[in-house]
Amino acid sequence: MRCSLLAYAALLAHLVVWAQQPAANGAHDSQHPSAAQSPASSEEIWSDLIAGNRRFVAGKPMARDLPALRDSLAKSQHPRVVVLSCSDSRVGPELLFDQNLGDLFVVRSAGNIADAIGLGSIEYAVDHLGSSVLVVLGHTKCGAVAAACSGDKMPTTNLQAIVDKIGPAVAKAAAVAKGEELMEAAIKQNIHQSAQDVLANSQMLRKFVAQGKLTIFEAEYRLETGEVIRLDHIQSAAKSH
Repeated sequence: MRCSLLAYAALLAHLVVWAQQPAANGAHDSQHPSAAQSPASSEEIWSDLIAGNRRFVAGKPMARDLPALRDSLAKSQHPRVVVLSCSDSRVGPELLFDQNLGDLFVVRSAGNIADAIGLGSIEYAVDHLGSSVLVVLGHTKCGAVAAACSGDKMPTTNLQAIVDKIGPAVAKAAAVAKGEELMEAAIKQNIHQSAQDVLANSQMLRKFVAQGKLTIFEAEYRLETGEVIRLDHIQSAAKSH
């Protein structure tokens, strides 16, 4: 009889512990999968970003329990995506992808270019936080690219440094586009150049790409419509460097 009571007590304790565990599809936000779940592929992550962008365009952002999420993120962060984007106030990655706190590790600069500090930030996210996707995001009517296209000398050395960094992209675009088409061609070329520069200037990121642990997507945000358009992506570009 005593053995039966002990067995019953053990079973009861097991059921209590099981009942207190969060449900797989309930307590965990879909953007922050549990450790038991298999990691999403780069294409799945991109699809999630585009689904969020469609919600943004439609004006129907996802409802979120921000206080609860904020509390859970106070202990750690595991963003799946790094976004290298322009500092333009109209281009907020969290908003235009309709993502949550903790989903994106964002590095911003005029012209979506990465200097040593920007590269170090990206490396930190990939190596330390486990981010597996980098989105290099430019946008239409980019002022930094427009300044580079003008050919004018900038009033300060810091502004000139931005234009000088974008200059090679403008030169390549000018070989195939003229007039009004030059600006848009230069924007796209600058996005591509920024993605290439990230790999050219970071041995760590080249290694992660070569090992299949990091995928780089190139994309353009259209101010007029709110849409994000995928231009290209780099899966094994590190092998060429």
